[in-house]
Amino acid sequence: MSEDLVARAAQRSASVIELAQELIRRPSRGGIDDYAPVLGVVEGWLSGRALPHRRLHDEQGQLVGLLVEIEGGRPGSWWTLDACVDTASFGDESAWSFPPTVGDVESGWLRGRGAADSKLAASVFVHIAADVHACAASLHGGLAVLLDVDEHTGDFGGARAYLADPEAARPAGVMIGYPGMDEVVVGGRGLWRATITVYAPSGHSGSSRSVLGAVSRAARLVQLLDSADLPGPPNDGSGFPLAPKLSVTAIHGGQGFSVSPDRCELNLDIRTTPAFDAQDAQTLVRKAVDELDAELPGPAPTRVEPIACWPPFRLQDDEQPAAALIQAASSLGIAVRTKTAGPSNIGNLLAAEGGIPATAGFGVPYVGLHGIDERARLAELPQVYAVYHQAVLDLLSGG
Repeated sequence: MSEDLVARAAQRSASVIELAQELIRRPSRGGIDDYAPVLGVVEGWLSGRALPHRRLHDEQGQLVGLLVEIEGGRPGSWWTLDACVDTASFGDESAWSFPPTVGDVESGWLRGRGAADSKLAASVFVHIAADVHACAASLHGGLAVLLDVDEHTGDFGGARAYLADPEAARPAGVMIGYPGMDEVVVGGRGLWRATITVYAPSGHSGSSRSVLGAVSRAARLVQLLDSADLPGPPNDGSGFPLAPKLSVTAIHGGQGFSVSPDRCELNLDIRTTPAFDAQDAQTLVRKAVDELDAELPGPAPTRVEPIACWPPFRLQDDEQPAAALIQAASSLGIAVRTKTAGPSNIGNLLAAEGGIPATAGFGVPYVGLHGIDERARLAELPQVYAVYHQAVLDLLSGG
């Protein structure tokens, strides 16, 4: 890595922190706050530097993100930096030792909701866009910066709108700016989710007639699902290190004490792997449901309604954009481990949308992500900035 990039990163730090502070001071809790104020801060910053940008809206016309597009002067692939500027909720504000929207710096820590996830990364990425814009004529392809404000809802509306936008160049890969310097997520388990509805005759709980209620049938189905035989980690040479996982995450049915309900609903979450995919998950669930209906027949067949399905994904260390990010970190003497995550992330959505490769992570150290007293350590900010800047330049070099 050139000394010029490291020096520029150090010079940029004050401006990066200042913009991040302004973002933190605009509450943007997913599904709670209006996103226009926080995006307005970024839009003002971009407009002041003549950087091309536009808002993204979902199919209902709701504001879900902001897209910055820097086109290079030579043909090539487009690459994307992605950071969310919506946040988790504040939780119990009385448990915080400082206001969640304070946006100050104390003892080297940037404090407030979104400091770690991911308003500091958003500030880093738009500053890198400004750097790239200054030398765009010599670069191949282009750089997009996606700022999603529908990420913490779980809908990923900004990413979906970006991928559906006919005017946007389809990215060859995406780097997601989650915090933490030790690991880069290069893969994740997929998911298959369903709502299962169990039926039974309704009746009075005090009736002389014995009625097996829907709650009891649902409880038996939970037992069958929990005892289902799942395989271990794949042994197919893919390097995917995790096994599938099944969780019943919610159960709803009945009201009061005197009525035996006629239906009960379960929420089921199955995390999938290359060796146990969505079809395997559906087959396993159908087998448990058929066993329930044979053992404890109801007035109607148990209904399985799939809700969401994302595939697992994993990049090899030499695949882009992982290779560029890891190499850039290595050039600064930063040893970064690659990781396949148990939880799903935007990388799964990207994998489902045409196999777009993605990394998640490599950012500053942090404390309190999604919890109380969220803060991000600033000592490593110049290194993080320089690594992403170098990775982007390498990807846009046309080599």
